[in-house]
Amino acid sequence: MTNYWPNSAYNTLSVSPDHQLLVTDDFLRTYLHRPELSLVPESCAIEQSLHQRLMQNPRADITDHEIATMADEDIQENYRVWLRYRTRLLAASSLESFYMSLFKGEGVDVPPLFVAQLAQIFVRHILGDQAQPLEVRMGELFFRTQMITVLEDAIVMGADEEIVSRNAQAGDTGNIMDLLKGKSMTMRSADLDVLHEENATEYWARNEDFDFAVQLNFGHEPINHFCRVLEKWIEHFLGVKVRITPMQQISDPKWSWHVGLDAVATEILNKLYNKEPVEADELEKVICLFRLDFIDEAALAKAQAGKPVYMAIAMNEQKQLKLKPQNLLFNLPLAKTS
Repeated sequence: MTNYWPNSAYNTLSVSPDHQLLVTDDFLRTYLHRPELSLVPESCAIEQSLHQRLMQNPRADITDHEIATMADEDIQENYRVWLRYRTRLLAASSLESFYMSLFKGEGVDVPPLFVAQLAQIFVRHILGDQAQPLEVRMGELFFRTQMITVLEDAIVMGADEEIVSRNAQAGDTGNIMDLLKGKSMTMRSADLDVLHEENATEYWARNEDFDFAVQLNFGHEPINHFCRVLEKWIEHFLGVKVRITPMQQISDPKWSWHVGLDAVATEILNKLYNKEPVEADELEKVICLFRLDFIDEAALAKAQAGKPVYMAIAMNEQKQLKLKPQNLLFNLPLAKTS
């Protein structure tokens, strides 16, 4: 049993009998420890008093008048944002219900960082304590932007954007390619290695460093593990069992449904589906294609019965992969429930 991502706040939550996550006081307190709300030597007396009261009771009522009397206007706004967020959290029946509600209506109205942190918590919950290390590494795609580099022989490598940027700022490297040593798939920098089946257990010792690169080509294990995470994500939120398989191309004359797993993939799949011209440089942005089949066809809309859903991941102009896992929760052709 491995307790990975211990700083994700997952361990502060409780679990309901139906495996949903429930907000606790300790979970709310984790936000009070964040830099946006934590006390600093310059914090005024009113801010100190309010922070102490919330640490004792993170569900305490706080008036806007109290916030307005704090000396720092930036801190005032931070508290207003967090209190709005807290109100919505506590009104939801579960953390999953809250997450789903974020993408309905007029758009997400909470900080993107909070949304990414929730995605990490859900992946941690869904994969459990017996997860495979490559599976966990591919779960990072759900909440951390990946920088994509295509090497010789069309090898597609993904590495955490923040880590690549940090190394570049330190003068170590400008991109993943600079780190690679030929075909050995090892790195010059001790801080950025390639994770594969043979060294997968090394992930656990560095599970919160996010400094392992992975190969994202069709036919390689990381992509297969990514499929398993996608399947578990769908089953947890929607209660629907599916099977996802990597593909190299879509050659289905009866193609009837698709879901892009990021903004770029959505645009490319829309063009292909509508038989619009797609330039070669656009197609080169596609990292991998997938086929999704419903195991339980009763969950599927009747018009889609027996037909697969095609999916894709792609990099943007900045060579970033920015996954939108919520697309899988709202864009599948599910049967309407009464």
